[in-house]
Amino acid sequence: MVRKYYLYLNQSVPYLEEPPAPLDFYRDWIGPNKPCIIRNAIDHWPALNRWTPSYLRETVGSKVISVAVTPNGYADAVSGDRFVMPEERHMTFSSLLDVMEGKVEKSGVFYVQKQCSNLLEELPALTSDLEPHVSWMSAALGKLPDAVNFWLGEASAVTSMHKDHYENLYCVISGEKHFILLPPTDRPFIPYGLYQPAVYRQKEDGDFEVVDQIGSDKVPWIPLDPLDPDLDRFPAYSLARPLRCTVKAGETLYLPSLWFHHVQQSHGCIAVNFWYDMEFDIKYNYFQMLEALSGVMMTSQEVTSQEVTSQDAPPTS
Repeated sequence: MVRKYYLYLNQSVPYLEEPPAPLDFYRDWIGPNKPCIIRNAIDHWPALNRWTPSYLRETVGSKVISVAVTPNGYADAVSGDRFVMPEERHMTFSSLLDVMEGKVEKSGVFYVQKQCSNLLEELPALTSDLEPHVSWMSAALGKLPDAVNFWLGEASAVTSMHKDHYENLYCVISGEKHFILLPPTDRPFIPYGLYQPAVYRQKEDGDFEVVDQIGSDKVPWIPLDPLDPDLDRFPAYSLARPLRCTVKAGETLYLPSLWFHHVQQSHGCIAVNFWYDMEFDIKYNYFQMLEALSGVMMTSQEVTSQEVTSQDAPPTS
């Protein structure tokens, strides 16, 4: 059977060997909402050669940064019946490098992942080592990025599957990033639930506890782990067709808006990404319709499941 997946998408993430012309990039990739990996687009950035541990210690070692700390590497992820966010810890960059290099004993998994333009806000001394925006992307979209984010983490740090309302250029400076990507058209096969929000908090004995955020609205999130999907619980996911790709140092991933993605990395991988606000046009309206229909489908499946369970259950006295 020919699936809709193959009508407009490649079966793997294509490579471009050089930065594209803005109009070509918009026509071939942004408009069709298709991912690609661009080579030789950031070769001129000094960061590719400069951002060694010794350089970072010298340049920003005393800077206090926000670091996400979790017991298992899963920040902003479903755990049981909770959506659990990391403990946000403030520490100097040198202290973080001590953790990354194994120079100090620690419990938990550390990841610099704050997504509020943390490169510009917390590490401005590093901005001269790269460009403030990607010129051909800014020209293609007719706007500057909303945020420029810095990422540095351990190999066990994981970004759970989610989507963003941004056109995303993800530039790897050192190491490798491993992505699992699913197109917006796979939304009917991707489960969502509503979860009580909570945060991890490390106790004095080093163990972590989960603390509910009392009074907060429930968070819609994806409970499925694409690394080990529970197809008995989520059988529709067997119809999804994820793409897998590895983005290496010096390469840039174009991750289109509304694409679902799950991310891992090599230990100590450093990356910078540029978030450009998406256009809330007819494409977004179509996705909203698909999302609404997916909710109706899920409700229908749940009702059917409950009816079957009710028929199978022994009578009560």
